[in-house]
Amino acid sequence: MASAAPLRRSRVRGFTLIELLVAIAILAVLAVVSWRGIDGMARAQEQLRERADAVLVLRSALAQWNSDLDAAAAINPTRPIDWNGRALRITRSSPAGEPSSLTVVAWTMRTGTDGFSRWTRWQSPPLLTRGDWQQAWQQAASWAGDGNSTSTQFGNAMQGGSEVALMPATGWQVLYFRNDLWTPAVPTEALNANETVPNGIRLLLELPPGPALSGSVSLDWVRPNLTQAKS
Repeated sequence: MASAAPLRRSRVRGFTLIELLVAIAILAVLAVVSWRGIDGMARAQEQLRERADAVLVLRSALAQWNSDLDAAAAINPTRPIDWNGRALRITRSSPAGEPSSLTVVAWTMRTGTDGFSRWTRWQSPPLLTRGDWQQAWQQAASWAGDGNSTSTQFGNAMQGGSEVALMPATGWQVLYFRNDLWTPAVPTEALNANETVPNGIRLLLELPPGPALSGSVSLDWVRPNLTQAKS
């Protein structure tokens, strides 16, 4: 009887410790690279979101600025517009379709409790009498004159006035277009008797450095009822 052939044992070679360590090191490097890529994408998306939000706020603020100037009301004995070197005050009429009234708005730079300055707008409640307008006109000047007071403090003092801090800014300047030239804005008393509202107003706004928006912003406004003499 033939004897059975001896069984052959196959030897399976495993990974050595050095090979395992090399593989782990490669996986660690890949993980770090992947994490940095994901982190960079997340940071880029966050910066884009912050920039988009800042642009939206800037557009909204400039649209409100134009709207206030468009609605400036030259109604005696009120003043339609006045610049006192710190704030621009505007007497604006009510929008079409709403009850007839006046509103006093003011624009200025204000410093918040966090120490940062912001371009800020104040608005009075609807005004129906000359006395109401005169009080609101004076309140707007007082509000702009105290650059360190907070909104809550003024909310109690202004008897219904509302303040909105629109956007961070480090400085601003207002120019009037008069006699075919852009010149620094002047108080109403310095304007001609027939020039209650300048033909044009240029806004120069300085934005602080940052990842969202920075640099200078310039916006020109032209009086809606301005007519040019035909040559």
